[in-house]
Amino acid sequence: MSTEFLPIQSILGGIIIGLATMLLLLFNGKISGISGVAKGLFFPIKNDSIWRIVFIFGLILGGGVFCVFWPEQTAAGNHENLNVMAISGLLVGIGTAVGGGCTSGHGICGISRLSLRSILATILFMISGGLVVFILRHLMVQQ
Repeated sequence: MSTEFLPIQSILGGIIIGLATMLLLLFNGKISGISGVAKGLFFPIKNDSIWRIVFIFGLILGGGVFCVFWPEQTAAGNHENLNVMAISGLLVGIGTAVGGGCTSGHGICGISRLSLRSILATILFMISGGLVVFILRHLMVQQ
């Protein structure tokens, strides 16, 4: 996986995410917090599932297309430790439940609405992520 910083791709990705978030709110009145969208599939509200299915399908399809055309920019071929990936996914799921949302809901949608709760949650997400990276790269023994 490439670790170089690619500012143009990062800016374009941010623009696309922001545009998609804005369009979902404008045309559907929904917040594009991924954990909330997914949670709504497991605990459905009447007449509120179709857009969620399409949204999640689009995320999966978009990620799949990206992995096919730009695999060097993804972790698509990195299956070194599936146990760590599975545990990480579980911890992220628990964290979004405890935090009342995820980085997309709080970090993109909440901050843009100047929600103090979302601003604080995003600060905590970033600090936690930085600490985990520091611990994994500098304090844990590498095999």
